[in-house]
Parts: sequence; C-alpha cells; structure tokens
Amino acid sequence: MSTVEPTVVTVLQARTARRRPPAGVLAAAAWLALVALAALLLPLLPGFDPLHGDFAHPSAAPGPGHWLGTDAAGRDVLQRTVAGARASFTVAALTILVGLLGGGALGLAAGWFRGPVDKAIGFATDLLMSVPSLILVMITVSLRGPSLTVIGTLIGLFTVPHFTRVVRAVVLSLGERGFVQAARMIGTAPLRILRREIVPHVVPVALTFAFTATTVAIVAEGSLSFLGFGLRPPEPSWGGIIAEGRTALGSAPWISLAPAAVLCLTVLALNYLGEQLRSGAPAAAKPTATKPTTPKPTAPKRPTTKGVRG
Repeated sequence: MSTVEPTVVTVLQARTARRRPPAGVLAAAAWLALVALAALLLPLLPGFDPLHGDFAHPSAAPGPGHWLGTDAAGRDVLQRTVAGARASFTVAALTILVGLLGGGALGLAAGWFRGPVDKAIGFATDLLMSVPSLILVMITVSLRGPSLTVIGTLIGLFTVPHFTRVVRAVVLSLGERGFVQAARMIGTAPLRILRREIVPHVVPVALTFAFTATTVAIVAEGSLSFLGFGLRPPEPSWGGIIAEGRTALGSAPWISLAPAAVLCLTVLALNYLGEQLRSGAPAAAKPTATKPTTPKPTAPKRPTTKGVRG
C-alpha cells in the first residue's frame, strides 16, 4: 500500500493539472470577457453618454465621478473608452465574417479541385496581397465617408487571402488521409465528403487563425481612427480618443493612456490565446520532469553444489 498510494496521488494530480487551464489563459480570457461585457452592458445603464461634456470639470484627473478622468471637453474618458470598444469589436466581427466566409470558401475550392482552380485562386490572392491595404482603405473611406461597415468589410477583404492559404493547406493535407480516400473509393459525393469529412477538420484551424485576424482588425481600426480616417469626432473609437489626447500628454496624460492601455491589453490577450490554441494544448499543464531511477546493482548468486556428487 505504501507504494500504491503515492502513485494514485500522482495520477490524480496529473489529471487535475491537465483539466486546469494555465493562469495566463485564464487571465487573458477574463480580460476579454470584462471588456466585452463592459462594451455590451454599460451602454444600457442610465446616464451613460460618451458624448456628454461636463463643462465644470474639463481635463479633470481620475477620481470619484470620473474614474478615468475627463478630456478637454469634459467628456468621461471611461465611458468613451467603453464606447470605443464597441466600435473596435464591431469592426473585428465584420472582418472575421468576411475573411472567414470568403477565405474559407476559396481555400476549400483551391485545396479540393486543385489544378487550374488552385492556380487561379492563388493568383487572385497574391494579387490582393500585393495591394497596399491601409492606403486603399483610406481612399475608400475618403470617397464614401467613414463607416464601421465600410471599414470592417474592407479590412475583412484583405484578410481573405490569409484565410484562403490556411484553409487550402489543411484541405490539401486532408485529401491524402485514409478516411477521405476511402470515401472517394466508395463513391461518396464530393459535397458530402467536404461537408462530413473536410469541413469539421478545417473549422478549428480557421477559428484559431481568427484570433490573429481579430488583432489585425482592432489595430487597423485604431490606426485609421488615429490618422483621421475612422469614425468622425466626437464619435468615440480607441484610435480617435488617443489622437484627441496626444496634444495634452503633458497636462492630462490619462486621456490617451487609458484607451491605449485597454487597446494594448486586448491585443495582447487575443495574441496569447491564439498562440495557445495554435500550440494544440491551451489547457494542458506541462508535465513535471522526474529523475529516472537507476536500479541498484545486486550481487550475483553463488552457484549451489547441492545434488552434485564429488
């Protein structure tokens, strides 16, 4: 029993460690959940108005009543940061929708049909990747006016080639697997093979890459707003708030630092979760190294002479 009990305890500890996500994953998920819930729920509270200016307290330091301070027009920085999160997440959702649907469909077609179809799609994706995306978005926004729908759709369009390449690589590798070859040999319809055998394996990989596309969308939207090609002031966005406060960094740094900190932490959390998913085991703890036990040498038995006649 003395040997069995430590073994049982070790096995139970290993299973518990495998079920428990790492602290970094929990922290990143908690931060994203906090930002998402704030962006969804806080605007529903009475008195929430990111455009309202408290003219009695312009550029007020953080404190009771204005926990992140106010800007030069007396508008609450916390409320504007929360409203800016809604704009960033809206652009990110549109980006993922366009990139995942467009790139997923093209990647499935290129990886499944191959040949001329693959070459044509490859040429189109290479051509789209050669276009300076940020400049084209600026030109389009200047012609059509700033809109979250326009910005999100355009950024999603430029993520299509990346989704296409990811999905195509998965489909090409799956096409050589035994279960797909067996489905072809028994005469299964191609659409049924795609739906039943290919797509279930493609979706997790595409969703993992969606974390990277989300960070690209958030950073791109912030950059466009900072440069003046996002939402028009006083509509709040993270990049726009940072740009508004850059002239007052010496006297009121909280105007720019608050949204900048939220933006950086959100991008960091998304990148970390995406990296953990790409590693294949986001919730598994690393096994602890144990020293190999060296067997003790035993003395050789002396031969017996029992039964041997002299």
